[in-house]
Amino acid sequence: MAKVKLTKTELKAQKDALARYQRFLPMLQLKKSQLQMELQGMRARADEITRQQEALRKEMNAWIGLFADESAKIPLTVEKVRLHSGNIAGVVIPIFDGIDVHREEIDLFETPAWIDDAADAAERLIALRAERDVALRQVELIAEELRTTSQRVNLFEKVKIPECKENIRVINVAIGDEQTSAVARGKIAKGRGKTSPETDAPSSLEKEVSK
Repeated sequence: MAKVKLTKTELKAQKDALARYQRFLPMLQLKKSQLQMELQGMRARADEITRQQEALRKEMNAWIGLFADESAKIPLTVEKVRLHSGNIAGVVIPIFDGIDVHREEIDLFETPAWIDDAADAAERLIALRAERDVALRQVELIAEELRTTSQRVNLFEKVKIPECKENIRVINVAIGDEQTSAVARGKIAKGRGKTSPETDAPSSLEKEVSK
């Protein structure tokens, strides 16, 4: 800890800093709680999307082998993943809106009957994958902000506020000691001022005795 100046100016600066830290700390604690709740919800959502992906893949396993046929190609192309921005406790995050896909027209006589179902399933699977990627990005951003906020809360609680309180105590003790010394010096100076030169000079009787 840096050496603090033992002055009234520094005392005011330390009191102002303490008031500032004590004012900001509850806001940081509230933000930390909010981030923790949001992070828990986002992780749960990412897990749910993963379960949906796994369930859809199991459904597709029943006929996935049919794609060994070269003519059985899904006429599906992903053009865009649609997103917009949201704000959680001051953190800008991406929010999934959906995907834009292009589905080619198929010849009903030249393609298997299950191609439409396969295209629908593939589109859902791609959308789930994109949504999960966005959900994981949200988790990453909120987790990083939570780490930063937690560090600030710990800094204020365990370092800055105790440090200011200790500095204020030390300065108050030093100023009190200085005031006590000043009073003592004043009394001494006042006592010396009452002693006149005539009182210190020897009297005529003392002179006669000394002879």
